[in-house]
Amino acid sequence: MLLSRFSVPGCRIRILWCLPTSEPVLKVDYYLPPSPPGVAAELAQRAARIGFDGVFTAETNRDPFLPLVAAGAAAPDLELGTAIAVAFARSPMTVAHTAWDLAEMSDGRFLLGLGTQVRAHVTRRFSMPWSNPGPRMREYLAALRAIWGAWRSGEPLRFEGENYRFTLMTPFFTPAPIPHEIPLYIAGVGEYMCRLAGEVCDGFHVHPFHTRRYIDEVTLPAMAAGAAAAGRSLDDVERCCAVLVATGRSDAEVAAAVDAVRLQVAFYASTPAYRGVLETHGWEVGPRLSAMSRRGDWESLPDLVSDEMVREVAVVAPVDRLAAAIKARYAGILQRFGFYTPLPPDLDEEGWAGLVAEIQEG
Repeated sequence: MLLSRFSVPGCRIRILWCLPTSEPVLKVDYYLPPSPPGVAAELAQRAARIGFDGVFTAETNRDPFLPLVAAGAAAPDLELGTAIAVAFARSPMTVAHTAWDLAEMSDGRFLLGLGTQVRAHVTRRFSMPWSNPGPRMREYLAALRAIWGAWRSGEPLRFEGENYRFTLMTPFFTPAPIPHEIPLYIAGVGEYMCRLAGEVCDGFHVHPFHTRRYIDEVTLPAMAAGAAAAGRSLDDVERCCAVLVATGRSDAEVAAAVDAVRLQVAFYASTPAYRGVLETHGWEVGPRLSAMSRRGDWESLPDLVSDEMVREVAVVAPVDRLAAAIKARYAGILQRFGFYTPLPPDLDEEGWAGLVAEIQEG
């Protein structure tokens, strides 16, 4: 409900009333663990039985696209997406073809999510060129849309930017038209990527290393500014996140889950690219964590992460109160929610279904 106020000039009486609003349903997505296509198909079928809305993959030690082929065939009612594929590891042309095929195969259920990764991984793991990631991503997205536009219209492909140049597309290499648009999502932490998402994207993957305060003070204002500059609004950009969760059926299980999450928080907090989250809260542990990670002192990282940090970054609640805690933090902020960390292994499909349904309720 939206509380509105009306004041009459020269009168002390203020009239307040409630306007009905329709809260958007919070979609719940299943984030596939790194899996070969056969396992991805089985997990997608299970996700569909439970009632998840979509299946997402990440680029870790598996290709992010191939499992979605199997998942899409096995669970034809689920949306499919990458969260994320590393853009700078691939030519926009390669990604354009893969996304086109996945959109066709899934009858328009595919959501293309891209991220930049950090310089060391792009240059040393993928052996690809690096430049200022924000402007490069902006150009990458424009190149994708130019390629898809040429395929749809049959017009010559003419895209020339600072990093990418596409000026050759003959009929032999042009795929057949498809009736589906391909939504473009990007991931990010800093203000530039948030603003870029507001300007030109269909969706934004909020990084798991965030806090509600950081979203309120940095992410959403930057997205809103970008959207306003492009004549759009925040409602034009779907916001998704795989959220760190610490839960269990007992206090002991929750405490053990908190310790596991503490290590993940420490890992992310040691990365300089994510230091803005720490600075928002005045947490001055970033430089020390970075120094420890450079020394390879991984076991000591969690010692610098306080309980306050864990509870600000992760949702901490027992299983029977977890859905309420998730909705209290993210209702109206996210449109899609996923579990970054696993839930208790003894939670069966019926338990999962109940939890998912409770989160989805408006």
